[in-house]
Amino acid sequence: MSMLTPPGMGGKYRITGAKYPRMRRNRGRRRIVLAVVASVVAVGLIGWGTLQLIDVFTGGGKATAASTRGDCAAERPGSSAKAPAPKALPKPGDIKVNVYNATPRGGLAKDVAAELKKRGFTVGKVDNAPKEYDKKVKGTGVLLGPKSAAQSAIPVLGTQLAGAESRTDARKGGEVDLILGSKFKDLAKKKDADKALAVLAEPKPTPSPSNGRKGC
Repeated sequence: MSMLTPPGMGGKYRITGAKYPRMRRNRGRRRIVLAVVASVVAVGLIGWGTLQLIDVFTGGGKATAASTRGDCAAERPGSSAKAPAPKALPKPGDIKVNVYNATPRGGLAKDVAAELKKRGFTVGKVDNAPKEYDKKVKGTGVLLGPKSAAQSAIPVLGTQLAGAESRTDARKGGEVDLILGSKFKDLAKKKDADKALAVLAEPKPTPSPSNGRKGC
């Protein structure tokens, strides 16, 4: 036995010459170290995720809820946000109507002008239709006026004649032409025209697609 061999050790642990037995590290200790490192990383990730969730459910969540409440309040009829008031329509007496006959029926323009006057409209010229329209209006009639009358005088006059075509031109002033076409039979009944005028003056609000949204 070599003098380098500790007492009580022999066999494969006997040290001979200048060589020492190679001692291997315990693999169990390595696994423990790796497990500890993995646990620390996992805890760190869980903590970071928790902070993100807290931010969402406190700061971000409050902002989103406040925004949603504001949107819903704007949609409710009793909220402080008010829809813009519709533009006031002119009264029949404020609309000057020129009546032109584009049909072969004699005296038609005169009769229609008289009835419009009874219904409160101001009547201007009463004559046969200009050449570009004479015998060329296939429908019930044409309502012709300036662009400024497209959403005011023309719709009001249109309540008196169902199915009339609306057009605009470059004229100046607010006069509106009623050109009677070949399919014209008579003006709308006064009660029907008054009802159409009332609906036109106070249109019903159109429901917004977002009104059915949850959370409001």
